[in-house]
Amino acid sequence: MERSNPDLLKAFATVLRRRRREAGLSQEELAFRCDLSMSYISLLETQNRQPTLTALHTIAGQLDISASELLAEVERLLGSG
Repeated sequence: MERSNPDLLKAFATVLRRRRREAGLSQEELAFRCDLSMSYISLLETQNRQPTLTALHTIAGQLDISASELLAEVERLLGSG
């Protein structure tokens, strides 16, 4: 099984960036609120890293959505691509 899925990474990065900007947060502020590094958030948004489940859950919470809602947006974007 292939461990990397470029389309999935791109969709996640797109949704994360859009949601972060809609929340009015910089990468630095989101990272601080999630107790993550700014470079990690940047790597997620540039399709260079995949989030852990813990990071996904924490990031979604700081964006005021559930992890399942965040992933549903990613799936919708994948379906339209």
